[in-house]
Amino acid sequence: MQLIGILKINSFEKIKEFLREEHVGRISSIDGNGFPQIIPMNFVFLNDAIYIHSHVKGEKLDNISRSNKVGFEVDRELEFLPSYFEDPLDASLADTLYISVVIKGIASFVIDREEKTLALNGLMEKYQPEGQYDPIKSDMRVLDAVIVIKIIPETIHGKYKIGQDLNSADRMDLAKKILKKNFPSSKQTLKIMGFEVTDDGLKMVDEPVW
Repeated sequence: MQLIGILKINSFEKIKEFLREEHVGRISSIDGNGFPQIIPMNFVFLNDAIYIHSHVKGEKLDNISRSNKVGFEVDRELEFLPSYFEDPLDASLADTLYISVVIKGIASFVIDREEKTLALNGLMEKYQPEGQYDPIKSDMRVLDAVIVIKIIPETIHGKYKIGQDLNSADRMDLAKKILKKNFPSSKQTLKIMGFEVTDDGLKMVDEPVW
């Protein structure tokens, strides 16, 4: 099997889970001079669509008005793997564990007030899950003060690298090196890789196949 096939996320549920968890995505549109413009944005994934809120004026809005074909990308660097994990002298062996999702889709400006309300409340629920705010209602004037962009995906492709390209022994060896290095993100990375940290060391609890 080619490496690219091994790295592909085949589970749409895993892709949706990833999009629900991540806080920053990047929308790509084409500007008036034909150059791509990429902007990081907060977003929410609802009903199999991406929703973004924006000021009522801006270059990306002009871009979308000219051409509604856009890209949207979300990624997470899990762990940088220093080259000395493999060879203390060969810098080319440095690597990264990661998850990424790339969407190509059609963007539009949400006009329907009920859908706009749904999107804005969805954003609040995602970024302020502790609550302590009054939900937005469709008759509020705030709806007229923001633009909500909706992206309906034409294609969604996910890639991940969490050790699934390694055999069991090499995957365990990599996990032990990550645990020993004790990066700030190490425990979360090991969990995603399918390992549990116990008093006796590491235990594989789940095969990292998405």
